[in-house]
Amino acid sequence: MPALTSLAFLFAIVFKSSKTGPTPPLLQMECTSSVYLPTFHMGSSFFLWLFLIFSVIFSPVSAKHSVTWTYGVNYGRIANNLPQPESVVTLLKAAKINHIRIYDADHGVLQAFKRSGIEIIIGLPNEYLKEISIGEDRAMNWVQENVQSFLPDTRIRGIAVGNEILGGTTIELWEVLLPAAKNVYSALYRLGLQHTVEVSSPHSEAVFANSFPPSACIFRPDVAPFMKPLLEFFSQIGSPFYINAYPFLAYKNDPQHIDINYALFKDNRGIYDAKTKLHYDNMFEAQVDAAYAALDKAGFSKMQVIVSETGWASRGDPDEAGANVKNARTYNRNLRKLLAKKKGTPFRPKMVIKAYVFALFNENLKPGPTSERNFGLFKPDGSISYDVGFTGLVPSAAPPSILVSFKEIAGQGWLRWSYLLVSTAWAVVLL
Repeated sequence: MPALTSLAFLFAIVFKSSKTGPTPPLLQMECTSSVYLPTFHMGSSFFLWLFLIFSVIFSPVSAKHSVTWTYGVNYGRIANNLPQPESVVTLLKAAKINHIRIYDADHGVLQAFKRSGIEIIIGLPNEYLKEISIGEDRAMNWVQENVQSFLPDTRIRGIAVGNEILGGTTIELWEVLLPAAKNVYSALYRLGLQHTVEVSSPHSEAVFANSFPPSACIFRPDVAPFMKPLLEFFSQIGSPFYINAYPFLAYKNDPQHIDINYALFKDNRGIYDAKTKLHYDNMFEAQVDAAYAALDKAGFSKMQVIVSETGWASRGDPDEAGANVKNARTYNRNLRKLLAKKKGTPFRPKMVIKAYVFALFNENLKPGPTSERNFGLFKPDGSISYDVGFTGLVPSAAPPSILVSFKEIAGQGWLRWSYLLVSTAWAVVLL
């Protein structure tokens, strides 16, 4: 267990730790370690050591917000067998996952993530867009209740206004997306939170007319009149373009013409984009660069693309090609390796790729084909669904006295286990 290891070493090494206001001008215009070895004096330093022990146990996972990150996970909860949010925090810390997205602003989740150090993008669900778009007062109430009241202990770093609105079938939501986003930003500005909490809106591949080769990608003609003003607003407030990119869906829809190895980051011939003279050896980067190309043509060449969802189903219906555990493991393991390099794409080599994997758990109540319920990296008990480099909370081999199950931590709380860890650490020192 990482916490126990840290406690044992703590006695040998100590680490130095280094309102409502005016309408934002934008909306007025538009809308009316270093290390040292200490001398050990157990008797005189008891309280210092005790403080350091608890600092390790309860220390936040992530560093400052400015530190470059590349890997996050979507925490969906359309299921009836998932662990409590407090246990999810434990799981994420064990896996060293420091960035997540949720699809609402559930107070139980936000409360559980207090002082965890994990950075969260919350969601303003589609069903609220019309109401929020009507007036700034409604947006202000929502932001105060679901964002301001949890800051700064819960690291809310973004609000996703709607999900896959443009290009979707509910046309009336296309019209209210921009007003809703502006009202949310206005509320953040009035509360002085505009530099802490980002406003964005994730899109599906349905916003594009075509995406092959990547340089040919453009926004759909019927989407463009709604997309361009939204991009103008996001450009002015410094928000990136979020896209849900799924090589799995592309392969599933056309397995006869897409090389499975190209979709899974495995050795393959790849594709050559004659216009840019760039070669792509995996579909994921091609999809990201297709989004960059569409932004380029729309006049937003400096806007960053972040992948808000990507993943591979471990199970599917008979007609869902490629949906199996082997492919899911291969895709997610190779994606994690790619993101760990902290590099850009062929078309935007200086723009580090960032992505949120879908999803943390399988969601057994999601409607649709079988694949929709089988994207999870972890099982509800905290064990891994398949090996992509995470250990989970249920190791296959560990001494019974050290192995603590996921449900035990959730049911009995951190206080009791903190006491156990402290006692064990002292025993190590005395021995």
